[in-house]
Amino acid sequence: MKMNDYINAFTEHLTEALEIGRSSKLNPYQKEIRNVLICGLGGSGIGGTIVSDLVGPKVRIPICATKDYTIPNFVDKHTLVIASSYSGNTEETLFALEKCQARGAEIACISSGGKLAEIAKEKDYNFIQIPSGHPPRAMFGYSFTQIFFFFKHYGLIDHSFEQDFEKSIELLNKKKEHIQTEAQNLASKMYQQTAVIYTAHGFEGVGIRFRQQINENSKMLCWHHVIPEMNHNELLGWRTNTDNLAVVYFRNKCDYRRNQVRIDINKEVIAKYTNNITEVWSEGDSPLQNTLYHIHLGDWVSWYLSVKNNVDAVEIDVINFLKGELAKV
Repeated sequence: MKMNDYINAFTEHLTEALEIGRSSKLNPYQKEIRNVLICGLGGSGIGGTIVSDLVGPKVRIPICATKDYTIPNFVDKHTLVIASSYSGNTEETLFALEKCQARGAEIACISSGGKLAEIAKEKDYNFIQIPSGHPPRAMFGYSFTQIFFFFKHYGLIDHSFEQDFEKSIELLNKKKEHIQTEAQNLASKMYQQTAVIYTAHGFEGVGIRFRQQINENSKMLCWHHVIPEMNHNELLGWRTNTDNLAVVYFRNKCDYRRNQVRIDINKEVIAKYTNNITEVWSEGDSPLQNTLYHIHLGDWVSWYLSVKNNVDAVEIDVINFLKGELAKV
């Protein structure tokens, strides 16, 4: 399959992911959950970052995402650890999981198979299996959705997220042609430019996902930052080396009002150095709908740019080389 086939099937992925989550048989839990750690990297890990953005303001316990071999010192028997690795063989995630096991944490796993699935079955951890044999970043809809089901199972959120997902699917299907047209236009502005991606606080994970997709699918460098933090440092960087930059603001009506004002002022400053500035407003009635709208649009942008750059969006030869070299150590 080509990457555009995966992107085109995004709402089908979300629909099937809901079915998988609803039908999963999970073990009851006895421990009091006092904090959450989500372990994962790349296409498997970005879901944890985005869920933290969306769910963090609603729950009474801290949520942390780790993308390394190490874990925070707070992890103990009252920590819910969600290990997400599409292949099941992500080196960093398996190292982190081993450390979490030693701390006696409550462990839940999301994977298509591999070593992580073997561990989950051997230890009788709660485990949700997703379809195998595809690029991890293209399976975002599956792994992302299952994190919500684990949050519900452990009593951290209620089941209302399921209806929110269903409304998101309906929205994306309804706006399919509009999203693709908007993505094509944005890709044209980003072509042969270095993209600078800005989001407001609460949606940084969306900006990271867009950056990752531009990196992996379009084979392009870019960077992202978040408002208001960007105002305290990066804004001063808009003085030199500003050639060939394409600025993209992912905006939402629910962004905090003071950040909305900040973004408008930012645009005035940046417009002195480039006229290549695009605002992409999400659609939908909830942060989850806004998030999935921008993610889907950003994925399409990355595909159109891969075509313009004449590169294979699926190919990851250099990452495979890295893994091969690490295996020798």
